[in-house]
Amino acid sequence: MENKTCSYELLFVIKGTLSQEEAAAVQEKFTTLIAENGEIVKVDEWGKRRLAYPIDKINEGYYVLVAFNGNPDFPAELDRLMGINDAILRSMTTRVEAKAEAASPAAAEEAPAAETVSE
Repeated sequence: MENKTCSYELLFVIKGTLSQEEAAAVQEKFTTLIAENGEIVKVDEWGKRRLAYPIDKINEGYYVLVAFNGNPDFPAELDRLMGINDAILRSMTTRVEAKAEAASPAAAEEAPAAETVSE
């Protein structure tokens, strides 16, 4: 059976009441979990920011965006683990579709053909 991988982006918010070291440990825990079950493409730490509205009477959180490739079953397990962890305020995993670059070579081939016809 073929092992299919998909591209995903995970955005999660860690409680702002934690120290910077504790927040880094939580981030490291989940990035390690992702690396064990897939391939991390990029980790973008947004840092501590004010939330749009209080969540559990907390006004700030550490934002982390992780782009990764993994098995289609893994995001459900990742969401389950993040829901169990008290340090995570919110998380959202989205599947990233193939970029429009796949369609652009066809458009690039049509453009030169149109130029040669207009002699």
